[in-house]
Amino acid sequence: MVAVIQMSDRELTRLRVLIDLADGRLTVEAAGTLMGLGRRQIFRLRRAFTVGGPAALASRQRGRPSNRRHGEIFRQTVLALVREHYRDFGPTLATEKLAESHGLKVGVETLRQWMMAGGLWIDRHHRLPSPHQPRRRRECLGELVQIDGSEHAWFEDRGPKCTLLAFVDDATSRLMHLRFVASESAFDYFRSTRAYIEVHGKPVAFYSDKHSIFRVNNKDAIGGDGMTQFSRALSALNIDIICANSPQAKGRIEHTFGTLQDRLVKELRLAGISSITAANDWRTGL
Repeated sequence: MVAVIQMSDRELTRLRVLIDLADGRLTVEAAGTLMGLGRRQIFRLRRAFTVGGPAALASRQRGRPSNRRHGEIFRQTVLALVREHYRDFGPTLATEKLAESHGLKVGVETLRQWMMAGGLWIDRHHRLPSPHQPRRRRECLGELVQIDGSEHAWFEDRGPKCTLLAFVDDATSRLMHLRFVASESAFDYFRSTRAYIEVHGKPVAFYSDKHSIFRVNNKDAIGGDGMTQFSRALSALNIDIICANSPQAKGRIEHTFGTLQDRLVKELRLAGISSITAANDWRTGL
């Protein structure tokens, strides 16, 4: 009974090329071009094929452990560090910290599998998809910028809750500006908007929620022009303000805050930061 040889796509390609080379339908140079190999390697493969047939082209490593496979002690050491220092970290961030702080290099997917097997990570692909239809992005960087604030325990139990103001580009989801403040206020939005414009220039429009900083929510308000101080200042700069009808409509910045509440909180913890001033100074130095 003849054993069936399992060959990869690359090995099958080499087999077809070597058959044509042996039959005289290809030159050594043409075979080398098709396989991306030099003349010496082509002669070596041709000799092996002549002596051993197709089996000589199959990798000798098939069925054997990979030379790049990590040992069990390495795996246990990595997982012990994750449990001690990075228990609530995702595989990507944990991989970065293991290499940066401990000099241990491991692939993200490898660490993901180890963490899942160790009960340290749940595969997010099993979560139900969002029922909300995403809004179409703007086409150009800086055309529409989403702005919002997120009150959160950014310093965990090391300091009081505070708010992070963020400016996110709608076209690219690029994080354009961040600033920690005590709470959302018109003054802090004025200061952050000025800092954004000084660095990135004026956008066509800002996209926000319906906070009273951005629009007058009292339909029976008497007097005035129906504009807040912030929207009036933007109008003077010829910048529009668009207020979203739902949190899902400004999904770019909502998603950004979700990521920041995971990664940024952990970075602040590792840096030992526990105050707004220190956080803003640290952010500037990034």
